[in-house]
Amino acid sequence: MNRDQIEGGFRNLKGRGRTALGAVAGRARPQVEGAYEQVAGVAQAAYGRTRERAEDLYEDGYRLADEVASRGRHLRDEARTRGRHLHDEAHRRGRALAVRAEENRGTTLALVAATAFGLGWLLSRRR
Repeated sequence: MNRDQIEGGFRNLKGRGRTALGAVAGRARPQVEGAYEQVAGVAQAAYGRTRERAEDLYEDGYRLADEVASRGRHLRDEARTRGRHLHDEAHRRGRALAVRAEENRGTTLALVAATAFGLGWLLSRRR
């Protein structure tokens, strides 16, 4: 609860009292002034509630933005770690394939020739 809510509540009560006293005394001016104070107090209290809600929304938004940034950093770090792992794994498998191709030169040559022939045949058939 903020100052505007408290002051608005007191101002509303003060206006009610003034209106009641004016009614008891039979005087119009205190009744009108009391009604004015009541309306002004209600408006001030409503402003205070609205201001408090706006501050809450601001704080919630700030917390949400902070959480999003934190999660983004976490995802970035996780992606970096996974990417590094995939790079290392691809490098290891590429080396192993190169070693296997070196050990089996004849088979590798036959596979490369068959692949080149197949691609050439597929590309020439389209024309």
